[in-house]
Order: sequence, then structure tokens, then C-alpha cells
Amino acid sequence: MTSAGSKEPDAGRTGRVRLIGAALLVGLALAVWLEGPWTSRLQGAWFDAHQALWPRTVSTLPVTVVAIDRKSLLDLGQWPWPRNVLARLVRIIEQGKPAVIGVNILMPEADALSPERLLAQSPVGDAALGKALRALPTHDSQLASALALAPTVLIVAGTAEGTRQTLRAAPVMVSNVQRSEDRLQLGVPSYAGALSSIDELDRNADGWGLVSVEPTRGVIRRMPLVASIGGTLVPTLAVEMLRVAQQVPVLRLAVSGSAVDSMSIGRLGVPTEADGAVRVYFSPHIDQRFVSAVDLLDGSFDEQLLRGRLVLIGLTGLGLQEFQNTPIGERLSGTEVQAQLLENLVDGTWLQRPRWAGALEATMLLLLGSVLLWAVPRWRTHHAALLLAACLFVPVLLALAAFRSQQWLFDAATPGLSLLLFFGVLLALSLAETAQQSRALQTLVQAQREDSARLSGELLAAQRVQTAMLPSAALLQGDGRAELCATLQPAREVGGDLYDYFRLDPRRLFLLIGDVAGKGLSASIFMAVSKALYKNAMLRAPDADIGAIMRVANAEVSRDNPGNLFVTAFAAILDLDSGEMHYCNAGHDNPYRLHADYTQPLRIADGDGPPLCAVADYDYQGARCRLQAGELLCLMTDGVTEALTADGQLYGYPRLQQKLLELQRAQAGPRELVDALHADVLAFAAGAEAADDLTILALRWNGPAGAAA
Repeated sequence: MTSAGSKEPDAGRTGRVRLIGAALLVGLALAVWLEGPWTSRLQGAWFDAHQALWPRTVSTLPVTVVAIDRKSLLDLGQWPWPRNVLARLVRIIEQGKPAVIGVNILMPEADALSPERLLAQSPVGDAALGKALRALPTHDSQLASALALAPTVLIVAGTAEGTRQTLRAAPVMVSNVQRSEDRLQLGVPSYAGALSSIDELDRNADGWGLVSVEPTRGVIRRMPLVASIGGTLVPTLAVEMLRVAQQVPVLRLAVSGSAVDSMSIGRLGVPTEADGAVRVYFSPHIDQRFVSAVDLLDGSFDEQLLRGRLVLIGLTGLGLQEFQNTPIGERLSGTEVQAQLLENLVDGTWLQRPRWAGALEATMLLLLGSVLLWAVPRWRTHHAALLLAACLFVPVLLALAAFRSQQWLFDAATPGLSLLLFFGVLLALSLAETAQQSRALQTLVQAQREDSARLSGELLAAQRVQTAMLPSAALLQGDGRAELCATLQPAREVGGDLYDYFRLDPRRLFLLIGDVAGKGLSASIFMAVSKALYKNAMLRAPDADIGAIMRVANAEVSRDNPGNLFVTAFAAILDLDSGEMHYCNAGHDNPYRLHADYTQPLRIADGDGPPLCAVADYDYQGARCRLQAGELLCLMTDGVTEALTADGQLYGYPRLQQKLLELQRAQAGPRELVDALHADVLAFAAGAEAADDLTILALRWNGPAGAAA
């Protein structure tokens, strides 16, 4: 991964990543657009979270639920009640002048508690009494009379198999459909048959509404406004109650092909989804929506709860019916679910998922994915991760804003998960390409090492020159603010390691350690050139930022490099008075910081970039830290960790860190650290040929007054 400010990576490398990434992105966008079954669970959970966070606020109560609740059962006895009691209840409600009465109770059989039914089951010995009982009106006829006098709607339940019952339904006029068989092709819910109340009751009602609803994985989220029963379109209970309340003879359904566009209920137009359903926006249960049936029968109720209201008679007592799960996490009775649908339709508060939502979400995924496709192969991982977070945040914010302002539902979860998957694949591809490039570079370095000349006389002369170029150990002699010690042992007569230190002024000390890729004469020459160029760049601009110096050095060293060598380097400027250190790392091993207060030696891990000559015009950025008084800074080349025994065992980082921990606990000084570490590496190798040049540099900052830590 390269820095955001660097030049573009190799075109072949990014081309492969782009090609694979683009194909994956298009596939993910198609999946989001088509909204396959695999997305429905995640999408449903996302939409449920909207309602759970912001449930519907009830501003008006157009619906009153007359509840056959626990209180009513305790006073009037267990369910079912005799239907003359229901008849009395309907008559009391009718006197309150409601807009409509919906009876959410299915009565497919005659009342078993009616006098004539009881008389047939248990004959009475007294003939006069039997005659009197047979003369009484049946409970069903009493309820039928009550239904005929009030604007009432009875319910219908869809069945998987056909029934012999007469199906009554308000006429539904469908636009753009000329033949009756075309209605069978509409995408609305379909049932083979229907179960309704007995004919005596059914024919005295003003409307008939379907109550069958299919939950989505056990949760009521959507409710149909119309369904097909044996080819006949039947409105649902809420729609039929609104039709009867407005005294509208016909319902109108607008369709496009097999998809339903909207339903018109008199003056009310309701946009629907393709299957004729709407998404209900639920509110929590509120007691003001309910009045107990026993309170109406006793006369202890406020008539304003009925006047002009949409009244629903239904079972709400525990055990009388199955309560339904809702997106707000609250279980509601079927009657209350119907009441909330009515409130949604009257107040216009239902939720909408526009038909074009899937296309918009797929387009947004393509746009955001394209941004990631451009950035991930070029940027550092943490920068790309921040961009990913922003790409995830934008659709979430827009989706929540649309829900709060327009009650629109947009899916940010599925595109977000797709972006996460896409980012992971891009990151893996980019890292794989980088690793391949690194291996190729290592192969080149190895080839350069094998081709180096071994002219002994010239090497001895070069060794003397190289040794003479090292800085004097007496540079800090007499300066109590800091102590410094260094050693350099080439793997052959001359090597490619380098170190340097010199004063920029009485207060600031410059440090440099580096390692040329290779060893021997060619590495030694390149080391000398690199060191001279770096020192020249530093002395020409002693007040420049360390990152800028590294950039200048990279350009200078890269200019004449026919052998394609590269140099790892760590450079730092230490303020001897304050202990503040500015540094920049060009692919070198991170230095260690040792202090008595530390439980483990620390490592400098920022201000890093690729080796010099590896990436042209790389935008190196410096970093800074502050040393504590008495803190020891240890710099080394990979000749320490890559030292090998004769049988190929590696010295490695665990052994190095353990040794540094021992030296930290012993509060060793720079010379003790350099000598002890050097001796430990030699003892480990046990006379085996050195695998690489070995350089160790240790600096202890004693504080501004030169006090020991």
C-alpha cells in the first residue's frame, strides 16, 4: 500500500486489482438491485431498527377498539358469549353515531348458546315452557338485526382450499384490465377459498373485509389492502371499513401490468407496493385507543369515544387470540394491528419504499465502490479504512434522514455489507500484489549480492577508506547531555552498512544509520555515495524538516543508480537540551527505546516509508517523540536479527528483545549495550560466516543538565 501523496503504483499491478474489483462491484450492485431472498432478512432487520428507534407518534385517534378483554371476561363470563350480548353491544355502539363498526370476530357457525339450540340439546318437560322458548328470537337473528341497523363490516379469512360458503365482497374496479382472467395475474396475495360468518349475519352487513395476513419470519411488517379469493378481489378489513364509512360503492385499483400501483377509497388514495400491500408504521400500545366492552354494556363510557369514530370490536384478552410480533419489538393483538393500519391510512403515516429504491441503492454502491476501487490500491491501509468508514456513514445518514422526513425506507445495510466485503477483497488483492512486488525486489537484491566483485586488495583499501569515513567517538566527549557508542562489522572486507552522527549546532545532534541492499564492494561504494549525499543534503539545509531531507536524499541517491540498489535508512535530529527527537524511517528496522520506567523496550513505529531508491518521489513524512532523561536509543541493522548459526538457525527478534530487556533492567549505558549485544550475536553465530553486515549504534540522553537517569 502506498501513501496517498505518492505517485501511482505500477500500472500492471493496479490494473489487475481494478479488473477483479470492478467485476466484483458490478456483481454486488446487481444483487442489491434485484433484492434477492438473501437480502430480505438483513433488509427487514434494518427497517425494523428504524421503527424501534423512532416509533410512530400518535397525534390523532380516529379508531376506537371495543375490547373483549380480561375485565369483560371476568364480568360476563368466558368466551364465546351469546350473540344476543354482541347484538346489544352493536346497538349501544350504533347509538353513539360511529362512522363504521368493524366486527373482527369470525362467526362461521350458528350460536350454540341460542335458546332453540339449547332446547334441541336438552328437551324441556314443560310443554308451555318449551313453546315459549321456541317463540323467542334466535341470538343470530338478534345480531343480524343489529348489524342491519348500523354501518357494519364483518370479516373474511382466506383458506388454502375452496369452501362452499357464499363470498360477498365490495366491487373493485381495476384500471387497464379489460378481461376478468387478467385479474388472476395480479401479484396480490391469493387464496383458494374463504371462511366467513353464517349467511344470516353476512348478508345483513354493509361490508366484508379480509383479515388474513402472512407475517414475514414471524413479524408483521406489511399488510395487503386487497387479495384474490378464487379470482375475486376482496379488500382487507381496514379498506372496507373506510369504504363503508365514506359510503363509497366501488373501490378502485390502479395497476401496471401485474403490479399494483395504488388503491383509491373514495377521497383517499393510497400508493401501494407491487403486491398491493403497505408497510405499517407502528406505534407502541396506548390505552386511550381502547374501551372495554363491559364498560359499554354497563353504560360507563364517554360517548365521544364513538361519535364519528372508526370502531373495531375485537378480542384482546390473553389466550383469546395469537398476539403478533411487530418491528417495534412489542407484541400486539390482531385487532390492534388492524386499528394501527386504519390510523396509518387515515393519517397518511404509512411507510413507503419507492419502486426505484433498489436502483438508487445499487447506483450508490457503484459510486462508493468506485471511490474505494480507486483509493485502496494507492492509499495506506488506515487511510483507506477511514475512507471506508465515510462510505458506510453516508448511505446510513441519508437513509435515516429520508425515514425521519418522508417516512421512506432505503436499505443502507445491504449496500454497507457489500462495501465491507468489497473493501476486504480489494485489500487482500492489493496486499498480495505488494507482497509479489516485494519478493521480486528481494530476488533482484540477492542477484546483486551474488554478482559483487571480491578483489581482495581493493577491498582492503576500501575497508580502510570506509573505516576512516566513520565519525569520531570523541564527538560528544565532555558533553554531559548525551553519550554515544557505535560499532560496524562488515560481513566481508567492506560492507553496505553505514552510520553517521554530527552536530548541526551546539544544541542539535544529527544521527543516521543505514543499510545498502547487498554487501561487498558494490554495496560499500554505494554506501559511501549515499552517506555523502545524505550528509550534504543535511548540511545544506540544517533547519529543514527531516521528512523533506529524506525526500531530497531519495532524489539525490536515486539519480545515479545504474545497479538499482536501494538503501534503508533511519535519520534523526535530537535536541540535546529538551530531548525532543525528529526522525524519519526509510524502510529501516525500527529503533528501540530503553528506560528503567518501561516494562518492555519500546519501538519507534511511525514516520516510516519505503527504502531510498525503491519508490521515486515518495512523500516522506517525519515524526517526533521526546526522550526521557536517562533513556537509551538503540539503532541497528538487520545483521543483528539475521545472524545465522552454521546449521541455519536465525538470531531473530525474540532473542534480540530478550537481550535488550536484560540490558534495560541492568540500566546499561551505550558502550555496555553495544558491547553486550555485539558479543551475544557473535556467540550465537559461533564462528559461522556472517550473513550480513552488522551495525549497532546506541545513544543515551542524560537530560539538559547532564544528570544520569
